[in-house]
Amino acid sequence: MDSMYREGFHVTGGGSHEELRARVSELYKSYVNPGRFRLASLMSLDKIEGEASGCIIRTADGDEYLDCFGSFGVFNVGHNHPKVIEAVERQLRRMPLSTRFLLSEPLAEMARRLAEITPEGITYVFPVHSGAAAVEGALKLARAATGRPEIVATHGAFHGKTFGALSASGKDHFKNPFRPLLPEVKHVPFGDAGAAAEAVSDRTAAFIVEPIQGEAGVIIPPDGYLNELRAICDKHGALLIVDEVQTGFGRTGAMFGCNHDGVVPDIMTFAKAIGGGVMPLGAFVGNERAFRPLIDDPYLHSTTIESQCAFAAACATIDVIRSEGLVERSRQMGEYLLSEIRKVAREYPDIVSDVRGRGLMIAMDFVEMGHGGVVLADMIEQKILVGFSFNNPQTIRLEPPLVISKSQADRAVEGLAHAFEQARLVMSYSGRE
Repeated sequence: MDSMYREGFHVTGGGSHEELRARVSELYKSYVNPGRFRLASLMSLDKIEGEASGCIIRTADGDEYLDCFGSFGVFNVGHNHPKVIEAVERQLRRMPLSTRFLLSEPLAEMARRLAEITPEGITYVFPVHSGAAAVEGALKLARAATGRPEIVATHGAFHGKTFGALSASGKDHFKNPFRPLLPEVKHVPFGDAGAAAEAVSDRTAAFIVEPIQGEAGVIIPPDGYLNELRAICDKHGALLIVDEVQTGFGRTGAMFGCNHDGVVPDIMTFAKAIGGGVMPLGAFVGNERAFRPLIDDPYLHSTTIESQCAFAAACATIDVIRSEGLVERSRQMGEYLLSEIRKVAREYPDIVSDVRGRGLMIAMDFVEMGHGGVVLADMIEQKILVGFSFNNPQTIRLEPPLVISKSQADRAVEGLAHAFEQARLVMSYSGRE
C-alpha cells in the first residue's frame, strides 16, 4: 500500500495525524452530521481512513483493520484491485463522463459483459448510480411494461431508502417518518410461496424479491422459492424483479443469487460490487418485454450523468471475477468460514443461537440483543470489521471481500471466539448466569 498517510499527507496539506483527526472530527460535527460522528465515536470508529488493499484497511495513523464486512458487499474483488484502478485511470485520462449524445464504448462493453453472465434473455441495461436508483427504475419499468399499478414485496426486505425503494422495503422504522409512501405496494412473508400466490393478481405489475435477504440477517428461502415465484408471476402476467444489489457478482458462491434456483427473472437490479469498490455504480437490466417501454421511448426514464469511468470499472470487475475464479472461491471460502464459525458457536449456545450463510454472506443470531453489541465492539477492539443488519439488530454479518485468504478467515474466527467469550463475561457480570 502507498505510504502517503504515514508520511502525513492529507487533502489540505501537511500536519500530524493528531491534527488531522481533530480537524476531520470537527468538520463531521459541524458540516457532515453530528449524530453520525457521535455513533462513530461511541464505537471507537472515529479514526481517519487512510489506504486499503485486498482485505486490509489502514488508518491515517497506521492502524490496520481486517475488513470482514466489505461495506455491505461492495468490495467483492477487494479494496483497490490494481486491474480496476488501471481501467479507471485509463478512462479518466480519455473521457470521464459521457456526453449522452454520442455513443459510449465503456457502456456498450459493460452491457455486453452483463448479458454474458446474467440469465438467458436478460439483454438490456440501464445504468444508474446506486442500488436504490436501480430499484426505482425497475419499479417504474414494471408498471410501464404491464400497465398495472400493484407491487408485491416481502416482509423484512431492504431495497433502498429512496421513495419507491423504501415503499417496497419491509421495516417500518425507516418508513414511518415518510408516510404516506408509494400506493398499491403490499408485503407478504419472505419464503412463503403460498402467501405470494394469494397476493399476486391480475393487478400486479411485479413481485420484487431478494434471493437472500441481506439486511434482515441473511435469510435464505427454501430451495425452489424463486422458481415458485416465477410460476406465480407467469400465471398472472406479472414481472419478477430479483434484487441482486447485495447478492450479486459472486457473493453467494454463484454469480448471482438467483442462479441457485436456476430462475430467469424479467428484471434484475445491481449496485455495490459492480463498481469494483472503486466507482459508485448501479444498473437495472431486463428482457425485451420489460424494456419495451424504454425501447419505444428511450427518454421515458433518464439520468443526467453517465460515468464512463464507472463503466470501465465494471468491465474490469467482471473480468477479474471471471479470470480469478472468485465465484468458486466465494463458495469454497464460504463453506470453510461457515464451518469454522459454527464450530466456535457450538461452545457458546448461551450467546449464539444460529449461524447460517451461503458463499461469503454469513450471519450470526444472538440469544439476546445486547450480545451482538458486545461482539461488535470487541471485534472492533481487535481491529476486525464485521457488520450489523439494518432490519435485524440481533444479527451480525460477515461479508468479506471474495479475495479473503484462509489465514485472514482464521483470524476472523479467532476474533469471534474472543468476542463470544467477552459477551459471556458481560452476561456473567450482569448477574444473568
